[in-house]
Amino acid sequence: MRTLLQRKITVFILLLGIVTSVGAQQTPMVTIKKGKFVPLYGSIDKKPLKVAAFEMDVYPVTNAQFVVFLKKYPAYARSKIKGIFADKSYLSQWESDFNYGKNNLGNAPVTNVSWFAAKKYCECQGKRLPTMDEWEYVAMADEKRTDARSQENYTKYILSWYEKPKAYANPIGQTFRNYWGVYDMHGLVWEWTSDFNSIFLSGESRKDKDTDKNLFCGSGSINASDLMNYAAFMRYAFRGSLKARYTTINLGFRCARDIATPAKSIQKSKK
Repeated sequence: MRTLLQRKITVFILLLGIVTSVGAQQTPMVTIKKGKFVPLYGSIDKKPLKVAAFEMDVYPVTNAQFVVFLKKYPAYARSKIKGIFADKSYLSQWESDFNYGKNNLGNAPVTNVSWFAAKKYCECQGKRLPTMDEWEYVAMADEKRTDARSQENYTKYILSWYEKPKAYANPIGQTFRNYWGVYDMHGLVWEWTSDFNSIFLSGESRKDKDTDKNLFCGSGSINASDLMNYAAFMRYAFRGSLKARYTTINLGFRCARDIATPAKSIQKSKK
């Protein structure tokens, strides 16, 4: 008979295999209920914006998941992708087109990916990138509250993460699980959104037609809803510095999806 220690070792190995295999599977999703919130930018009159219900990935996309995508769509591999869709740093930490290497964990978030590649990945999963408002709406939650932005400890936690080196090299799911059941909104990587550069425009709002698409950022605090939310200022400033082909070592992504409206059943009339 096996000893208790042997049984524990066997269970540990099995659990390790399960955790590792999660990186290569499609990420589970949770439903985010509709709600309202006042974003740092984008609401001129400081009134809450409505966010419709949607689904969001529980975790960021991993290296293992992204390599599966690349094998199906090799045009997005490092040596094949066109320069208009990604800069020279695209997946530069990987050993080759389809090998993220021994120094990059399979269940760590994929980084150095462009907006174009992230968007394509999500579309191939039947999903999309979250909007900035959706991302911020989910990211303002802590473990117990839908909106923890006024909590000093929560802000300190986010700001302390900004100072940590190589947080992107850690496995997914190691940060706290927030109110919605989502992990790693803070503490692992920055993340692309579908409309990442839609805030800092030449006009007064994101709905303006006269938009300078080459304008990256504006005066930091103008029209901001909360002048003390330094963590949010840093996120918006970072997004405003990006172009869709840019890649950085600490920038990854996760996917979202609209909630499908159930089709109305058609009752056949009885003869």
